[in-house]
Amino acid sequence: MAEWTDPGWLAEAHEWIHEQLSAAGLRATGPIGQPHVRPWSTVLRVPTERGDCWFKANIPTCAHEAAVVSVLARERPHRVPELLAVDRERGWMLMGDGGERLREVIAREKSLQRWLDVLPEYAQLQIDIAGDADELVDLSAPDRRLGTLGSQYDHLLDELDGFAESELGPLRALEPRVSEMCDQLASYRIPETIQHDDLHDGQVFVRDGAYLFFDWGDSCVSHPFFSMAVTLEGQLAWGLDDIEGSEDTRPFRDAYLEPFTRWASSSDLEEAQAIALRLGWICRALNWHRIASGLESPDREESLEGTELRLQLFRAGIGAP
Repeated sequence: MAEWTDPGWLAEAHEWIHEQLSAAGLRATGPIGQPHVRPWSTVLRVPTERGDCWFKANIPTCAHEAAVVSVLARERPHRVPELLAVDRERGWMLMGDGGERLREVIAREKSLQRWLDVLPEYAQLQIDIAGDADELVDLSAPDRRLGTLGSQYDHLLDELDGFAESELGPLRALEPRVSEMCDQLASYRIPETIQHDDLHDGQVFVRDGAYLFFDWGDSCVSHPFFSMAVTLEGQLAWGLDDIEGSEDTRPFRDAYLEPFTRWASSSDLEEAQAIALRLGWICRALNWHRIASGLESPDREESLEGTELRLQLFRAGIGAP
């Protein structure tokens, strides 16, 4: 996105950063860098006497991240990087350093075992925030709760102008089944809550022995188990060597589900998770389509292909023809 590197926009962002640092009793000790530029967001690195701080800005379709993180920081500050300042209207955040990414830790340790500690912490965060679900929706977090997910799936298919009918037809035929799956998953009565929707090892940081969860731009309010579509199937199943199906994900699934045993037995939770893994790809398609639709050409057209990919993962996962 050209705006992120526009001198006028950068000057405005720098001015805001310096104002917020001053209010926090900090000052920049060097030039502000821009190590991360993506069509949907940018991140600036700000060196200070207390270490690096990080500024993040999103396109409007991801701007709810600032509000989501402000709620998380208010309720569970030990699970997100320190939030120094937030501008909800513009979707800007200034955060303290999160530490080392889990990705680098795993590469160094050559082990996925850290996930057995990360996943229960993430589940507990979701449980702790469940009571704030309505507030998060009011703050513009997308509402992907089960009561409306089926109709959202239907509407999404109506928006896919670039799809051939040979691709749309089988997806439309699954509309009744999607509604049935939503009803079945709802019957387990697991509280709906914040859902990261892109939880992988690049979004988890390790600082002073604690795990912090970063990058909530894809987040929504939905069934908590939807997160595991990306985490279990999109990452952990590929193992350390990036080979599909090379890792048994059941221990990681069980570690994630354990905090939810207050609502259901382990066997019921496993059944619910199996359904959620399939519906999770619909949720992911909806969120990705929303983000991609807010991009400029040619990024928009290229990114919209990701919607089709996620819908096909749903279709293939339920064994549909």
